[in-house]
Amino acid sequence: MYENHKEPVLPRGQFLRRVTLHGGVSALIILLSLGIGSAGYHVFGGLPWIDALLNASMILTGMGPVNTLTTDAAKLFASLYALYSGIVFLAATGVLVAPFLHRVLHRMHATS
Repeated sequence: MYENHKEPVLPRGQFLRRVTLHGGVSALIILLSLGIGSAGYHVFGGLPWIDALLNASMILTGMGPVNTLTTDAAKLFASLYALYSGIVFLAATGVLVAPFLHRVLHRMHATS
């Protein structure tokens, strides 16, 4: 997927396509994770869909829950989702940043 150190730096158009692809993958990861979180808060927490989405969004971005959960199942889901969210948010950020970091490193290597 990425050019090696012996190949030239990608032209701008191809690089923008790569960035768009990585952005789409990152957005898909976030949307799927929001779907999982929303469904879990709705099913296990008994929250309306909009409140479930709000809680999932807040946990996924690391800001914390909004609604108080009362059942053990809801609390267990929230704990597991919080752990999952920490990893997913970092992974999605890594996918999004990867083409830029690769381009910078590739340019540095190509000029030395």
